[in-house]
Amino acid sequence: MTHPTSSTLPATAPSMIHTAFYKFVRLDDADAVTTRLRELTQSLFGSILVAEEGINGVLAGNPAAVAAFEQALREDALFAGRFADVHFKHSACDTPPFARMKVHRKSEIVFLGVDDVDAVAKKGIDVPPAEWRELIAQDDVVVIDNRNSFEYRLGKFHNAIDPGVDNFRDFPRFIEDNVPLWKREGKRVAMYCTGGIRCEKTSAWMHDLGVPVYQLEGGILNYFEKMPDAERDWEGECFVFDNRIALDTHLQETPTTPEDVYGGEPAWEWRLQRARRLEEDSE
Repeated sequence: MTHPTSSTLPATAPSMIHTAFYKFVRLDDADAVTTRLRELTQSLFGSILVAEEGINGVLAGNPAAVAAFEQALREDALFAGRFADVHFKHSACDTPPFARMKVHRKSEIVFLGVDDVDAVAKKGIDVPPAEWRELIAQDDVVVIDNRNSFEYRLGKFHNAIDPGVDNFRDFPRFIEDNVPLWKREGKRVAMYCTGGIRCEKTSAWMHDLGVPVYQLEGGILNYFEKMPDAERDWEGECFVFDNRIALDTHLQETPTTPEDVYGGEPAWEWRLQRARRLEEDSE
């Protein structure tokens, strides 16, 4: 799959920039990659997951530090060009998104809850933002929000279906329950998530289920970046897993609080308490 060209940092950059990125690629030297990433991120905040299937990261720092890291990820000799085409999705920060920096060595960079999913070799059908609007308006397309219900509740694409899950690991059950119906009705599946990684892992798993799967290239964040009139298709805000909580369709931080996202739902109380702890750690 060819990722869209990385966005560039704005000429009048704010004091802190958030960058989100991932790449499914075979890493037989994942431990060495982990060590090198720890060296390259000493002036940044956030987290990177490293596994044999690739990397998944969210970082924040001053624009120069972010730009230096992104260049190193593309060009560092240890990486041997494996991350040269990574797409970085940028957004400004009023609130510091993270309090510390961690690079974790994991068994997977995103946990679907299904064993032996090969997201390196198997892909869904990428749909650029400019073509997504037309796709999701088709009568034979089922639009699936590949995120948690609290994310869906805060904002979604028009006509998108909420799978009703509180954890990504529960998503495959929703798909398995509905694929027979979609096949009988001749439906195609269009799915989206925040940055693209959850869709890419899901579409790899769905590769052999007999339903065409289309995924929004670069996710919601890329759609907001590439489509100035994204509000035509999007209702509400986009939840982000950091202290900013939510962004609008222009990638600007909103006043939304953790209480707005999780409040009133007993099942989400633990998420609310965790969000409050993260806010305290950042103060």
